[in-house]
Amino acid sequence: MTETSLHAGSADQPKTASSILVRRLGKFLAAEVTNIDLSRPLDSQTVEEVRLAHAEHGVLVFPDQKISSEDIKRFGRYFGKLTVHPFSTNDEEQPELIVYDNKEGNPPPQTDVWHSDETFRECPPMGTALCSKVIPAIGGDTVFCSMEAAYEGLSDRMQQLIEGLEAIHDFIPFKSLFPSTPEGQQRLKAYELKFPPMVHPVVRVHPVTGRKSLFVNPWKFTVAIKGMSDAESRWLLDMLGRTVNTLEYHYRHRWVPNTVVFWDNRSLQHAAVHDYYPQQRKMDRITIEGDRPFGTGAKATEAEIRRRKVPSVLSFKDRPKRQFERD
Repeated sequence: MTETSLHAGSADQPKTASSILVRRLGKFLAAEVTNIDLSRPLDSQTVEEVRLAHAEHGVLVFPDQKISSEDIKRFGRYFGKLTVHPFSTNDEEQPELIVYDNKEGNPPPQTDVWHSDETFRECPPMGTALCSKVIPAIGGDTVFCSMEAAYEGLSDRMQQLIEGLEAIHDFIPFKSLFPSTPEGQQRLKAYELKFPPMVHPVVRVHPVTGRKSLFVNPWKFTVAIKGMSDAESRWLLDMLGRTVNTLEYHYRHRWVPNTVVFWDNRSLQHAAVHDYYPQQRKMDRITIEGDRPFGTGAKATEAEIRRRKVPSVLSFKDRPKRQFERD
C-alpha cells in the first residue's frame, strides 16, 4: 500500500509541514499514521486531519510515540472531554487515566469479548486511545471489527427489517463486581439509578461520515431489542452479534512498545486477546466523551413490532390492582 498525505488543501497541493501521512492497513478499517509527534502539542490543522482520518478508517495506529500520561490526555482532549469509567481501575489522582498493568496476580479485565466501550451510557464514548508501555513476548493482540462492513454485508431485506429498531443496553457485566452483601447491593442499586438501561438505535449513523453501522454488542452490553418478544429479540441479537465473526471485517493489531492506537467506538467493536497472562502487559488508556447515537428514518413503535400480540395489562388504567401496588 502507498503512503498518502492527508491535509486541508486539494489533492495536488504539496504536503505542508503539519500534514500527516496515512497508510491503510486493512480493507475495511485501520490505518497507520506517521509524520506526527504526540509528545508535542498539535496545531489545529493536524488535529482536523486526525479527526477526519479517525472517522474514515476507524482505527488509527501511531508508531514510535514515546509519550507520557499527560501527553496522551492532551491528545485525547483535542477531540472532546475525557471521561471517567465508573467500573474500571484508574489513577486516583487523575481518574480519567486508566493504567492496565496486567501480570501474575493481576489478571486482565473483562475485555476479551466483542464490544463497543460503555454503550450503557446515554452518550457512549466517541473514541478510545491506548498507549503501549510493556508488551509480552507472546500474545496480547487487540482485534477490531468494522460494524459498517457488518451492516453493509447484510441483505437488503435484513437491513429493511432492522431499520428503525432500537436496542436496550445495560452494564450487566459489571454488576458482578458488587458483593452479595447488604452494603454491596445498596451500592449496586445506586449505580443502577445512575446508569439505568439505555435505548440506542440498532443501526447507527456516524455523525462525521454519515455511514451506517450495526450498533449492538450482545456479548457485552446489549440485552434486548425494544418492543420485541424475548424469543425474537434473542434470535435477532444473536444473528446480528455473529456478524463480528466475518474475518475480512477484522484488523488484528500486534502491539510493540510505544504505540498509540486510537479507535472509533461509533463504528466498530474490539476485543483484547488474553493469551499472554501471566506475562506483563502494561497500557495507558483514555476515553473521550461522545454524543447521543442516532439512526435514520422513523423509529419502529411497539404497536408495529407486536401488532398481533395481546397488549400489556399495565397499559390500561382501569385494571385490577396487584398486591405490591397496594403495599
